[in-house]
Parts: sequence; C-alpha cells; structure tokens
Amino acid sequence: MSAERPVMGRWFEDLTPGLVIDHAVTRTITEADNTLFSVLTMNPQPLHLDEAYAAGTEFGTRLVNSLFTLSLLIGLTVYETTHGTTVANLGFEEIAFPAPVRHGDTIRAQTEVVAARPSSSRPDQGIVTFEHRAYNQRDELVARCRRAALMRRRPA
Repeated sequence: MSAERPVMGRWFEDLTPGLVIDHAVTRTITEADNTLFSVLTMNPQPLHLDEAYAAGTEFGTRLVNSLFTLSLLIGLTVYETTHGTTVANLGFEEIAFPAPVRHGDTIRAQTEVVAARPSSSRPDQGIVTFEHRAYNQRDELVARCRRAALMRRRPA
C-alpha cells in the first residue's frame, strides 16, 4: 500500500468486537435515486416504478428498491470503517429489511464490529465481521446486514 494514499478507515487493530460507530453522514433518498437504480439494475418491479400500481398495494405508494437501500447503507459506512484499509469484501449475510423505505426518507447508518480475527493465510491482514444498520428519520430500523471484510493491519 502506498504511503501517499489517504487512509480514512480503520485498521484491523482498531476494529475490536463491541465497537459501535454512529456514522456522521446521512442521506435523503429521492425519487430519482430509486428510479435510476431500478432502471440501471434492470429491475422492473412495479412497486418501485409504477405509482398507480403501488397506490393499490398495502403501502399506498412506491417503495425504494431494497438493494438500493442496502448499497446506500454500505456506502454510508465506508469512510469511518474501511476507506483505504480494506482488501476485499468476503461476503454478506443475514440481510434484512424490517421496515419499508419511501422517497424522502433520510437514512443514517450505524456499524457494530461483531467479530475480528487475524487471517490464517495473510499475516498482514485480518477478517472483520461488521453489522451495519440503517435507520430512517423516525429511528425505525429499515435495513440490517452482516458483512465480512478482509482488512489491512496497521503498517509497522
């Protein structure tokens, strides 16, 4: 890793189980965000794109594509967790969307480190399991996932 490259994330040693990070950046989701994401990913689900259809559902309006919500959740966490210190995402698990997200909702993120262990094959790296949580402006949990990442150790 180049010494000139900016590092804003945390090193493996900084990510101890039990650490909770309330991320500073929030994001209000717009109709354009939802429409563009759905179209770019070729998801024609009318609940995301068709207001007339969605009005007839139990929700009464279009909902934000849950994969956009997941992507936003991960993105909101990067600067304060893995920016410049991650090698790779190893996997996502236990993804849940306990409440719907609507256009105009403002999402904030929280991360908890649930596990960390040295890599058995890479002595300069470790594996960290994060639980990322997204909340709307009413403090309702709208998304949760666990992510395993291969992280760099602090340079000597």
